[in-house]
Amino acid sequence: MTAMSAPHPSQAITTELILGGQKSGKSRRAELLARDWLAQSADHRAVLIATGQPWDDEMRERITRHQRDRAERVPGLATVEEPLDVASAIAQRSTAHTLLVVDCLTLWLTQWTMPLGAESMNLEQKQALSRNWQAQASMFLGAIAQSPGPVILVGNEIGLGVIPLGREVRAFVDALGALNQQVAQVCPRVTLMAAGLPLTLKEPAA
Repeated sequence: MTAMSAPHPSQAITTELILGGQKSGKSRRAELLARDWLAQSADHRAVLIATGQPWDDEMRERITRHQRDRAERVPGLATVEEPLDVASAIAQRSTAHTLLVVDCLTLWLTQWTMPLGAESMNLEQKQALSRNWQAQASMFLGAIAQSPGPVILVGNEIGLGVIPLGREVRAFVDALGALNQQVAQVCPRVTLMAAGLPLTLKEPAA
């Protein structure tokens, strides 16, 4: 398998939203940015904020494999797990010399909007959950905008294919599309990944 090429050297590392489908190369691009950031200075640090949770054996195996692969590719990339309060994780760890990678926004949204046991919630509980999510999303966007160092955000673009039937699924697709748009507004750079290749959708203003 051919290794993905590194980001173009003329592109200064900045806060970036990386979108793409499954196995499109979005996480690998984030890792390459972290690797290049660490190589720029001995003072630089890089931290991955992982939002995934081991719901079952397959997910536990997947997380373990990703951890092992990341350790080989980017040994200097530290990892913290935060499935819900990503806004605080960014605010607490961001410095001018620290690059943060949030991987991924899609799992983060899933855990907020479709948590385990959500099917048994009554209307009042669902409304409270929605309010809590809106507050967290607002704090999250503020944390990105105020971060003194670069934040690399990884998320899925799932609105290009056929959407399965079901009100909950359609609502999730809508919510993810809205989240991606909001994050794109506060990120100087937005990249769409396909087949391991980056397509720049937005660049920092000159």
